[in-house]
Amino acid sequence: EVLLVTNNPLQYLSWDLTIVMDLFPIRCPLTGIHAGLFHTSAPHAFITACDTPFLKKDVIRALLEELEPKWDVVVPVTQEGSQPLCAIYSKRCIKPIEGQLSAEDAKILKFYPKVKVKEIREAQLRPADPHLISFVNINTPEDLSASETMSSDDLK
Repeated sequence: EVLLVTNNPLQYLSWDLTIVMDLFPIRCPLTGIHAGLFHTSAPHAFITACDTPFLKKDVIRALLEELEPKWDVVVPVTQEGSQPLCAIYSKRCIKPIEGQLSAEDAKILKFYPKVKVKEIREAQLRPADPHLISFVNINTPEDLSASETMSSDDLK
């Protein structure tokens, strides 16, 4: 099951996937996580952002290998910190997220103390992604220019 969470569904009608919209008026990644979890039929969902074009399947596999029923979140942690937009979330996260969004608090990591979190350290991720390019975000023209200078070895 693949869901696309967007506030512009008309742009994606030709795509062969299920399109869902945020259920809270706040525009932030946490509302996207909430909508994805709310609408999925699965007990857990892998959540990623649209601005990470180098995401490697092996990173997703590494996270899935660590998933156990007791975990509500399986999240990579690199030198830059937690990577909550490349993580697995349980539907059990819905209520804590709703409480946080109802208080108009958009910080993803703030609900983590209310759930069971398994952190996957950088050393565990490097076999799947030696240069950790799965966590490179392309948000600005400068980010795009920087990504264009990456070597083909970096992208492997």
